[in-house]
Amino acid sequence: MQLKDKLLAQRIYLFLGSLFITSLVVSNLIFQKFFYWYPFEFEVFGNKLFEISVGILPYPITFLITDLISEIYGKKRANEIVVAGIFASFFSVAIILAADFVPALQNSPINDTTFTNVFSKTIVAVGSSMLAYLFAQFIDIKIYHFWKDLTKGKHLWLRNNFSTWLSQFIDTFSIIGLLCIFEVLPWSSFKGLLISGFLFKVLVAALDTPFLYFGVYLFRKRFNLKVNEEISLL
Repeated sequence: MQLKDKLLAQRIYLFLGSLFITSLVVSNLIFQKFFYWYPFEFEVFGNKLFEISVGILPYPITFLITDLISEIYGKKRANEIVVAGIFASFFSVAIILAADFVPALQNSPINDTTFTNVFSKTIVAVGSSMLAYLFAQFIDIKIYHFWKDLTKGKHLWLRNNFSTWLSQFIDTFSIIGLLCIFEVLPWSSFKGLLISGFLFKVLVAALDTPFLYFGVYLFRKRFNLKVNEEISLL
């Protein structure tokens, strides 16, 4: 690969990494707002189906990006992005702690009480989600490459969906369970939120498959990559 192509590949990798980290950090900051996505009226265990946190919205983006990086840049680069995202999440908690510690002025548009109410659960959310997310993402990457090796780089839809489905279930189960343990959410909502969150993520994973195909197609065309060939950034 020529030097200019390698530099371009590095810039794209950094861009994808920034999208991943932003999606991950923001999802932990906005999770306390819930909404109802209603393609149809249906209840599961007392909760309306797809009654979910807005924090779930950026999550499918993160799994799409790690699948794309896994496909084009390899397992090692995908794992590096996950670790960087987790570091950024914990760093964001440190910033929030410092901001919460500093007293607000009397004429501040946002007072201490409002700020604390909005961000007080962030620490628990980040701690819970990072433990779950770290496990889920590494499983996603491992399963993705298992199917990639088994199919010799063919059947992209298979590894994209199968790896995401299992990892998303683990992620959803762990996060909701930990938030219930720390009394951020009531246990009465556990089953309903688990099913709603998982089904929503499965649906989005299926819908993002064409975008993964399109992204892989663009990479292979631009960098003249063969099936199962990866870009080395070294």
